[in-house]
Amino acid sequence: MPQVFGIDTSILVRLLTGDPEDAFSHCVRRLTALVEEQGAEVFASNQVIGEAYIAVQHHYGVTKADARTALTDALRSGLVAPLNGGSVFAALEATGGCGLLDRLIADDYHRAGLVTLTVDRKMAALGNAQKI
Repeated sequence: MPQVFGIDTSILVRLLTGDPEDAFSHCVRRLTALVEEQGAEVFASNQVIGEAYIAVQHHYGVTKADARTALTDALRSGLVAPLNGGSVFAALEATGGCGLLDRLIADDYHRAGLVTLTVDRKMAALGNAQKI
């Protein structure tokens, strides 16, 4: 049975930005060794994806659209995958309505068998959310 790992936000931000270059190269080398040489699986949680999405916008001036594209590319790279699978890609590809973080929050609650309660009408339009 392969080892399974979850990355933190600092690793995902390195993969998205390539900055700093030495830390980026180190992360790629180590993740490649884990995945290709050891057969490990490496995942990013919705929380890590959301934090990285905000961090690259705030600290690197990346647009929301570019952040979504970079996340999609990184999570399809073969080095790291979204812990929640295809629903994350659907959230990254969605346009209009509520934002990415709202979609990730609702996805986590849905996986736990919960309905998301919100006062936000856009979030309430998601399939597993209700406005209170």
